[in-house]
Amino acid sequence: MKAYWWKILGAVLVFYSVLAGFLIPVPKLPILHETIRNTYFHIPMWFAMILLYLISVIYSIKYLSSGKVKHDLLAVESVNVGIVFCGFGLITGMFWANVTWGEPWPNDPKLNGSAIATLMYLAYLVLRNALDEEQKRAKISAIYNIFAFPVMIVLLFILPRLTDSLHPGNGGNPAFSNLDMDGTMRAVFYPAVLGWMLIGLWITSLRYRYRLIEHEA
Repeated sequence: MKAYWWKILGAVLVFYSVLAGFLIPVPKLPILHETIRNTYFHIPMWFAMILLYLISVIYSIKYLSSGKVKHDLLAVESVNVGIVFCGFGLITGMFWANVTWGEPWPNDPKLNGSAIATLMYLAYLVLRNALDEEQKRAKISAIYNIFAFPVMIVLLFILPRLTDSLHPGNGGNPAFSNLDMDGTMRAVFYPAVLGWMLIGLWITSLRYRYRLIEHEA
């Protein structure tokens, strides 16, 4: 039971956040209206993605210092699952933007930065598939991954703060405050973030174990 408690917790938190996300009352704000419920789905996708990318870069560093195949496999599977969460984050964001900003992809620095960051990690996967020799593939992709992560952080969190941005918390646009995300919303939002992170880790662990068995076969 001890090995599975966090998986059960993740499933329970996600179920709770989805159910409560559609049923509990939300602040009645102009423009946002009921779309503010997307807070429970869109933002947790990005938190889960960033956690998985962080795990990936940690294990890329570990691979370069140890040369262990299991570290390389965990690094790539973290990116594989992170890309999926990135896709859901982009899709939910486009639906939200279409309602609140009038188009699914306005010219916004954070949106453009997220597109570039996504292409960088897709390029990481393409790079791995382009190299046949196992050790060479692992070393080159690990080095690429180590440089890609800080660039992604700059694109998503630093550059948008230096210019005008539609996103809350960037370019002088205030982040969620007591005026919009009240205590009731926080009681759903934070469990959603934790729940989706745990689900992301669960999926990654399953893919990693499969790849490890495949490699040893």
